[in-house]
Amino acid sequence: MLVVDASVAAKWALPEPDSGRALALHARGETLLAPSLIAAEIGNAAWKRVRRGLLTRDQGLEAIRIAVELISRIVPDIELYQPAAALAVDFGHPIYDCFYVALASREQSTLVTADARLLALASRIGISVEAL
Repeated sequence: MLVVDASVAAKWALPEPDSGRALALHARGETLLAPSLIAAEIGNAAWKRVRRGLLTRDQGLEAIRIAVELISRIVPDIELYQPAAALAVDFGHPIYDCFYVALASREQSTLVTADARLLALASRIGISVEAL
């Protein structure tokens, strides 16, 4: 079981560096988990590309759908907000990222991310991590 963040999931549907590695991660067939805020984060990445003229409206909407549907289980944020908030306050890290760390901790899973700061935080508190 792996917890994936938006830096990984967005690469499944949006052309980015390391998209091939992200798709290979999905192809491993492991259960992939994410907090529900991942839909907003992927949506924001797609929206920015539509605004810049890099994707059409329909391409942006399709990218969001594809990335979200490739996640095996999406966990409601309400289940994670307390430990995420505690992590954010205790470590001075954005709460959005802390939802992924809180989920990995709760599920005793490995966190997969392309975000160096998030990797450092998770490692610092003893969460198993995998850099994309």
